[in-house]
Amino acid sequence: MPKLKTHRGAAKRFKKTASGKFKRAKAYRSHILTHKSSKRMKQLRKGGMVHKTNEEGINKLLPY
Repeated sequence: MPKLKTHRGAAKRFKKTASGKFKRAKAYRSHILTHKSSKRMKQLRKGGMVHKTNEEGINKLLPY
């Protein structure tokens, strides 16, 4: 069987943790920032975890 290729777009968006879960960045942080409160922007800085229902699909995109 040939080697699998890593999906480069997914590799730039997700990082695998030691326990096998995936870290991701929060959305809504790229534009129209003037009306978003500083509290909201501070909360968006922190990363989030990928939901368990999406982990199987991302695992296929990132085999290694």
